[in-house]
Amino acid sequence: MNRLARFRLSTLWQRRLVRFMEVSLIGMLFIGIERGSAAVVVNTGVGLLVIQLPPLLDRDFDITLDVGLTLWITSAVWLHALGVVGLPMLGLSNFYRDIWWWDHLTHALSSSVVAAVGYTTVRAFDRHSDEVYLPPKFAFVFILLFVLAFGVFWEVIEFTITEASTYFGSSNVLTQYGLDDTLLDLVFDSIGAVVVAIWGTAHLTGVVDLVDQWLDERASR
Repeated sequence: MNRLARFRLSTLWQRRLVRFMEVSLIGMLFIGIERGSAAVVVNTGVGLLVIQLPPLLDRDFDITLDVGLTLWITSAVWLHALGVVGLPMLGLSNFYRDIWWWDHLTHALSSSVVAAVGYTTVRAFDRHSDEVYLPPKFAFVFILLFVLAFGVFWEVIEFTITEASTYFGSSNVLTQYGLDDTLLDLVFDSIGAVVVAIWGTAHLTGVVDLVDQWLDERASR
């Protein structure tokens, strides 16, 4: 246990990592503009929007995310954007094509964030309303089904964009590499969901409390 504690990042270093990834995402956006790459611009742009979620929740809803949760969200979008930008100087123009496990890593991490959002939302409504009831033993099943449903929806989006790009002769913003790739994506989506279902819920209790409190305040107005 003491050995594991040594490898835990301090709050200061977690904040520094979040700031580094935020700044580097802006740099990646400009790289995409300089390259004239729609894929890089769109994916880094969406990433920059996603990382505004923690400050938005804090400012507008008084829901302050733990710095570890903020790092979790930021890491997911940063790794995805980095995979699209690549490191051409190292012969890696796109991590998704050049590193076989990169797609698996980003899918597992992104799906864990989706699982956390789904769990937090439903658990908060479960506490807030007598009309919603989520048995603790069903939480695992709910998280898995929620992530798989979102994963299927995402794969449909990828397929549609890929086919549209091919039809119109434009560059791909998102790319689907075939049925085998889709099935593997769903497998690693499930892995991310299982990780949250087993270990993550204990770390989300504070956020659930804040969302529940916000719902109570809204209901009392």
